[in-house]
Amino acid sequence: MIKVIKPMKHGKLLFVLLIQIGFFYSCVPTKELKVANKDLPENYAQQLTDSVNSAQLKWKDFFEDEYLVALIDTALTNNQELRIMMQQIDVAQNEVKARKGEYLPFIDYGVSAEVEKVGEYTRNGAVEKNLDVKEGEEFPEPLTDYSAGLFATWELDVWKKLRNSKKTAALEYLSTIEGKNFMVTRLIAEIAQSYYELIALDNQLAIIEQNLELQGNALKMVRLQKEAARATELAVKRFEAEVAKNKSHKFEVQQEIVEMENKLNFLVGRQPQPINRNAEDFIETKINAINAGIPSQILLNRPDIRQAEFELEAAKLNIKVARANFYPSIGLKAGVGLQAFKPKYLTQTPESLLYSAVGDIVGPLINRNAIKADYNTANSKQIQAVYEYEKAILSGYIEVVNMLSKIENLKKSYVLKEEQVEALTASIDLSTRLFQSARIEYIEVLLTQREALESKMELVETKKDLLLANINVYQALGGGWN
Repeated sequence: MIKVIKPMKHGKLLFVLLIQIGFFYSCVPTKELKVANKDLPENYAQQLTDSVNSAQLKWKDFFEDEYLVALIDTALTNNQELRIMMQQIDVAQNEVKARKGEYLPFIDYGVSAEVEKVGEYTRNGAVEKNLDVKEGEEFPEPLTDYSAGLFATWELDVWKKLRNSKKTAALEYLSTIEGKNFMVTRLIAEIAQSYYELIALDNQLAIIEQNLELQGNALKMVRLQKEAARATELAVKRFEAEVAKNKSHKFEVQQEIVEMENKLNFLVGRQPQPINRNAEDFIETKINAINAGIPSQILLNRPDIRQAEFELEAAKLNIKVARANFYPSIGLKAGVGLQAFKPKYLTQTPESLLYSAVGDIVGPLINRNAIKADYNTANSKQIQAVYEYEKAILSGYIEVVNMLSKIENLKKSYVLKEEQVEALTASIDLSTRLFQSARIEYIEVLLTQREALESKMELVETKKDLLLANINVYQALGGGWN
C-alpha cells in the first residue's frame, strides 16, 4: 500500500510544482514602451510649401568652386577623425557577425590523451585488478586513455533573445553608419566654411593694402600742405598714426590667413602647405538658392536624426532581450567520437565508439534582482533614447528655422552695406578735393577714409556670413553626406 501512495504523493508534488512555476513565470514584469513625439509643422514660415529640397543635392553639385571640391575630396580620404569612425563601423559590423553566431549551433572538436594510476585498494583499482579487458588481457597499469570526437552545443532561441540581440547589433551598426554620414556632413561644412573665411581674409588684406595706398597719398598731400603752411604737424602725425595702425592690422590679417590655411590642412589631413584658391571676385560670388522643402523631410534627410531613430529601435529590442532572461533557456548538447585505453583500439568499432545527447532547461527561480535590474535599466535606456530622438528632431528643426531666417536678414543687410560702401567710396575723393581747397579740416578726410575702410571690411564680412549661412542651412537640412 505504501508503494502505491508514494508515487501518488510524488505526482501531486510534481503537479503543484508545475503550477507554481507556471504562476511564477506569468508574473514576469511588463512595462509600456514610451512613444516618441515626431510632430513637426507643415511648412517653414520663411518658405512656401514645396517638397523640393536642397538636401537631396550631392555636395559636388552644391559646391561649384573646383579648389573647394578638391579639398573636400582629399579630406574624405585623409581626415583622421573620419578614419577613426570607419574603424568603429568595422567594429559594429563584427559585432553583428558575433551576435549572429550566438544563436547557431556551436560544433567543436577535441583530441585528448590521459594517463592515470589509481590505488589498488579503491573501487576503481579493485575493479581494474579483478576485471580483464578481454580473456587473457588485463587492464594496463598505469591506465591510459585516448579519445577524439566532435561535440555540439545549441541554445534553442525559443524566446527570441538571441535573434533580438542580433537585430540590436544590426541596428547599432546602421546607427554607426549614420554617425559616419553625420560626421561627413560636418566635415564638409567645416571645410567649406574655412575655405570661404580664408578667401574673405584675402579680400580684407587686399582692401587694407588699397587703403594704405590711399592713406600714403593723403599723407604726402598733408606734408605738402604743411610745407605750404596750410596744415599743421598735428595733421601729419594723425595721418602717420593711421597709416601705422593699418600696417599693424595688415600683419594681424596675414597671421589669420596662415592659421586658417593650416586649419584647412589639418582637416584635409596633411602637413602645412599653401591652399590653392581663387580669391578674386569674392563679392560677386554666386550664392545658390536654398529650397528647404517641408519640415518632415528632415526626419529622412538628417543623418543625426536617423542615427537617433536606429538607437531608439535598438533600445526597444534590448527590452525584449532583458525580458527574455526571466524565461528558462533550453539547451541541447551532443557528442560523438572514439575512446580507448590504447591507440590501436580506437579504430575498432563499435567497441570504441562513444556518443551522448543531453537536453536541459534552466531558468531563474529565486533571487532575480539582477535580472529585474537589467530589465529596468533597459526600460530606462529606451526612455532616454526617446528623449534623445525628440531632442535631435527639435534641434534639427530649430537649426533650419534659424538659418533660413539668418539668410533672409543677411541679404537685406548686404544690400544696405553695398549702398554704404558706394557712398563712402565716393566721399573719399570728394573729401580729398575739399581738403585741398581748404574747405574742410584734415580730420574729416581721416574719418572718411577710416569709415570707408570699415564699411568695405564689413561688406566682405557680410558676404562671408551669407556664404556660411548658406552652407549651414544645407547641412541643417541633411545635405552633404552623399
